[in-house]
Amino acid sequence: MLVRQYGWRSGACGASVAVVIAAVAGCSPRAGAVADDRSDTGAVQGAAAALVRAGSAKARTSMEMASGGTRVTISGTGTYDFRKRMGMLRVVLPQDAAGAQEHRPITELLAPSALYMKNRGAGVPADKWVRVDTRTLSDGNLVTGGATDPLIAAELLRGARKVSYVGKEELDGVRVRHYRGVTAAAKGFAKRDVPFDAYLDDEGRLRKVRHRFSFVNEGKTVEVASTTVLYGFGAPVAVELPAAADIYAGKIR
Repeated sequence: MLVRQYGWRSGACGASVAVVIAAVAGCSPRAGAVADDRSDTGAVQGAAAALVRAGSAKARTSMEMASGGTRVTISGTGTYDFRKRMGMLRVVLPQDAAGAQEHRPITELLAPSALYMKNRGAGVPADKWVRVDTRTLSDGNLVTGGATDPLIAAELLRGARKVSYVGKEELDGVRVRHYRGVTAAAKGFAKRDVPFDAYLDDEGRLRKVRHRFSFVNEGKTVEVASTTVLYGFGAPVAVELPAAADIYAGKIR
């Protein structure tokens, strides 16, 4: 798992939090909800296929990490093409204790088997991209990029089980069905079972999903809640992968 260190001060004492570079929703289950009902499970498991049929969407991402009493959040916005499995996100890293932005936003290009990052820092020139072969990542690029690939987040639901229907809610002005359950994550996490909350619209498209992961870094357990929100289906997506000459080949600190 590729780990990036971001250090900042917290109160009077210094704190260094390991942030991964690549939650539970507040609603209670409705009375009488049937656990692992076939129709509920099938709807959740089919969320990825519904997104492919939709073609593309705009995306908002949020990754919250907690370790040793310190909590940080990485957010992102962009677009994604579910048929080409390609997208672009602008990822914003945490501010320091004084509220200043310590790092320029990172541009991430998501492609099959690869993650490209610009403004990566750590000694990488500002005009160069870093390429990561996501097939080598033990977490399957679920948290490494600081934002879970939207289609990977949906595909993780194909293994959904213990699914319960929570009820109907409104999300960004759209009526959605809220489901809760667990699925299995790739290797590299402290626990294989991954709790999730998923919100589907009337066409079966995933509008929001929140996964909760945990992994051990330098002997400390890091709890991660990754949230992806999808909207604006059919939005144009333009992703141009960098040329080989624009990819940094040096050592990253």
